[in-house]
Amino acid sequence: MNIAEPALVSKYAFGTQTAQFHICARCGGVPVVTSLIDAQLFAVVSVNAFENVEPSLLRHAPASFDGESEATRLARRKRNWIGKIRINERGGN
Repeated sequence: MNIAEPALVSKYAFGTQTAQFHICARCGGVPVVTSLIDAQLFAVVSVNAFENVEPSLLRHAPASFDGESEATRLARRKRNWIGKIRINERGGN
């Protein structure tokens, strides 16, 4: 993942501190969330950040993670998120 303007990205972690939400300072969107699990960086990308994707092609499904233990949460991320992520903060254009 390349970040052209790192100064415009802020990171936030909620209560469990197991994931970092990468927030765009321009639009307030969260295009990616990362989680470091067993020394490996995993990520999930928001489909709302995609450009030129026909909304009818996306299938929406409700999800609730209430009551999920930290171990279960990390196992789900390892199973479902993109693995082996590298973040290149190159700065400038």
